[in-house]
Amino acid sequence: MTLGSWLTLIVLSVLWGGSFFFVGVVVDALPLLTIVILRVGLAAIALNFVVFTLGQRLPTELRVWRAFIGMGLLNNMVPFTLIVWGQSYITSGLASILTAATPLFAVVAAHLLTSDERMTARRVIGVVLGFVGVVIVIGPSVLSGLGVNVLAQLAVLGAALSYALAGVFGRRFARWGITPLVASTGQVSASTVLLLPLALWVDRPWLLAAPGVEIWGAIVGLALLSTALAYILYFRILATSGATNILLVTFLIPVSAILLGALILDEQLAVWHFVGIGVIGLGLATIDGRIPRRFHQRWIARRAEGSIPS
Repeated sequence: MTLGSWLTLIVLSVLWGGSFFFVGVVVDALPLLTIVILRVGLAAIALNFVVFTLGQRLPTELRVWRAFIGMGLLNNMVPFTLIVWGQSYITSGLASILTAATPLFAVVAAHLLTSDERMTARRVIGVVLGFVGVVIVIGPSVLSGLGVNVLAQLAVLGAALSYALAGVFGRRFARWGITPLVASTGQVSASTVLLLPLALWVDRPWLLAAPGVEIWGAIVGLALLSTALAYILYFRILATSGATNILLVTFLIPVSAILLGALILDEQLAVWHFVGIGVIGLGLATIDGRIPRRFHQRWIARRAEGSIPS
């Protein structure tokens, strides 16, 4: 990936890292489907407004809208619902670790379903290192909860698999010449249309008590930052760097959360945080390939000069 793509990925990790915080605020105040429909619905309104303001238009072809619906299912409805439900039974730390399995699923899915993102030893090693780093950063003690609420954990793993499949599925929009803004708008719009009747039927939100200011603030942050803006960046990276690389963001999300906690909330960083961040960095560098490639080239050059014995 280019330096610009890596920087965009870091910004995306901050936006999506915030979603765990926002969900934690609202999960005990609102029903599951109401949270999800507010998230995608407000994001759809905001993105459609931006598209209209910029003079762009959503596509009208049936094949594109079928793809928007598929992307809405894989990237919004299924994972959002599973994560919100799972997070009501397990800690956000354990949910973050389980979500970090997304690149593991993505490596396999991209290898099986694409012709240009083949599984390589370097990529597999990098993904495994990244996952281990996430476990270290969050704290291995979190894994003590693995034997409890197994269905909730499987739900979050199901969300990770859905995200991985969405990364592969969503590559088609760039081939069709659809911009990241239009792709993200179409995705959340399709999700809203699919979810709205279900949320109205199941949750009957008109019977709920009016949320307070704190709840509405978390909902707006979840919709505008962690969904609308985040998916514009998501589709931009997906178009230039592929399915496996975009999903490396799940390794960076815990790092962003911990560093933001230290900077904003004055939380203390422990030794294992730095160790975990280092392991994640090593994994990402291995996947990127440029640093290992430079060391290999230097080794070949030194060997050719005779400074390294054959």
